[in-house]
Amino acid sequence: MNNQSDSSVTTEVVDSVAKQTSFFIEFWQNIDWKSLLSAGISKAIQMFFFFFVYFIIKKIGNVFITRTFKNYRGKKNISLSRLDTLDNLTHNIYNAVLGFFLAYAILSEIGIPVGTLLAGAGVIGLAFSLGAQGFVSDIVNGFFILLEKQVDIGDVVTFSDITGTVVDVNLKTTTVKSFDGTLNFVPNRYITIVSNLSREDMRARINIRLEPSVDMEKVNTIIEQVNERFVPLHPEITQEPVSLGLMDIGDGFLAVRIHIFTLNGSQYDIQNIFFQEYVGALTKAGITIPATPVKITP
Repeated sequence: MNNQSDSSVTTEVVDSVAKQTSFFIEFWQNIDWKSLLSAGISKAIQMFFFFFVYFIIKKIGNVFITRTFKNYRGKKNISLSRLDTLDNLTHNIYNAVLGFFLAYAILSEIGIPVGTLLAGAGVIGLAFSLGAQGFVSDIVNGFFILLEKQVDIGDVVTFSDITGTVVDVNLKTTTVKSFDGTLNFVPNRYITIVSNLSREDMRARINIRLEPSVDMEKVNTIIEQVNERFVPLHPEITQEPVSLGLMDIGDGFLAVRIHIFTLNGSQYDIQNIFFQEYVGALTKAGITIPATPVKITP
């Protein structure tokens, strides 16, 4: 009895495996490999065509944009930093639009309902609208930063506690490179006060510490001699240096203060150059420059 039962179970298992194998063999044989291969080759050719057209149009468009802005750079009374900003933004928008159309064409070709995806994206976007308020704020604020020409690429700016050179401006973020090389990616919604140091003439302020008993007439004569020698060598100086005389610079410490106005971006170089020249000339004339501030005694 047991042998007959085991034989019956084995026969059922063999029959079941045979049926499944027969099903897969029949399914495999019924596949129209010729049509499938033909459709695959056709899709591959179309994909290649889409990418080929995409890269051709992208190349032509970017060359056209670059040449257009290059022609504008040859004209007078046009801010080069402003052109760099618009050039970069135009390239980004153009490439993004082309990428969208490429993705749309590929998805449509492989049979994915793009319209349904877009509708779903709209629903998802509505669901996450509250969480996207920061993103929308970035876009809106970035738009007005560009519209009002608050900053351009190459400008030296201060955003709150960040100071550096603007290396990129777009609708989402503004990238500022600090003087120590740090790249700061600032979301536009956090840019509330813009201090642009590259739009007007900047002031180089020089303080030279002196002793209370110094001969100020001699000091002023030496400063004027330095100015006569070195101001003509620096066309970036827009106004003659002005000496404010001996003054209290805090805590009773004395220094002679000189203001020099320069083109934006040149103030730090001029400040360093003239400070060294003033100190060198004063020291050569026998005037003592204290290594530390000399406090005035009452």
